[in-house]
Amino acid sequence: MKKILMIVASFRKNSFNRQLAEAVGELFRGKAEVKILEYGDVPLFNQDMEFPTPEAVGRVREEVLSSDGIWIFSPEYNSKTPGVLKNLLDWLSRPVTETAGSRESAVRGKCVTVSSVAGKSAGAGVRKDLSELLSKMSMNVVYGEGCGIALGSDAFSTGKMDLSEEEINMFRAQAEELLRAAGQMI
Repeated sequence: MKKILMIVASFRKNSFNRQLAEAVGELFRGKAEVKILEYGDVPLFNQDMEFPTPEAVGRVREEVLSSDGIWIFSPEYNSKTPGVLKNLLDWLSRPVTETAGSRESAVRGKCVTVSSVAGKSAGAGVRKDLSELLSKMSMNVVYGEGCGIALGSDAFSTGKMDLSEEEINMFRAQAEELLRAAGQMI
């Protein structure tokens, strides 16, 4: 069974993007194992402390390496990628050993897709930003700039997000494309 690793770019306990990741995870039931990556202990990237690799970085790299596909769920901060996610991606893009070349990262060639829950923009800025960044990291970006949801003010006041059948179908198509791409990995 394929392994899908979900990365949520918000550490808020009940963030909308975490809610979406959990809902999307249900779409993989019986088709793939799904895990949400916990990475709150990953230090800020500093090349001076790159080797020996910090324990938290080694742990997340192993989880990435053992996955068949990655799905990133990100809020939009000033139309761009949140710092916590950018920091994680910076670590993951680096060589896995001191003697490895720049082409030997934990994410090189990995299938990845992106989604966002945000305000009126549906996270269009962060989805575009991430698609460009992930491509530069030599990842296989699946489903282009991904799918986004624009939340109404009621969601911000209740803290809850409800998906319509149309939105569920949109994410189902994205999930199927990620599984197809992950199945073609060598």
